[in-house]
Amino acid sequence: MVSYQLVIDCAEPERMARFWAGALRYTVEPPPGGFDTWRDYWRTLGVPEDELGEGDGSDSIVDPEGYGPRIWFQQVPEGKVLKNRFHLDVKVGGKREDVPLETRKARVDAEVERLVQAGASVARVLSQPGIDHYAVAMVDPEGNEFDVV
Repeated sequence: MVSYQLVIDCAEPERMARFWAGALRYTVEPPPGGFDTWRDYWRTLGVPEDELGEGDGSDSIVDPEGYGPRIWFQQVPEGKVLKNRFHLDVKVGGKREDVPLETRKARVDAEVERLVQAGASVARVLSQPGIDHYAVAMVDPEGNEFDVV
């Protein structure tokens, strides 16, 4: 068994952690024991003040049920310039064999609306007449693509 965390490069880790915690129903990871904030923890490791950004330094999220990977938002100086080489699918519609297309569509649309309110944007709707598939391509607050399926 191999464990892993997903690392996402970004400009504003705290903002991204809060957005994705809500999107994935994760929680912002609390700082290690003995520290009031992540900022305090990072200082003990010698991270310079100018790299700590604003806020409390929260930059990671965890699955409250313990099944999904930890996701760490790593601050980088450069902005996103190209299409993602991979993306997340936020699966809310249900399995094709168990849930009718119209129900899956309604679930996806409701989640899309929730994520738009949280700061995401719709890129395009992925649907064609006669095909039993419905998804919405979106971008997070920093322009990273993901799909709601």
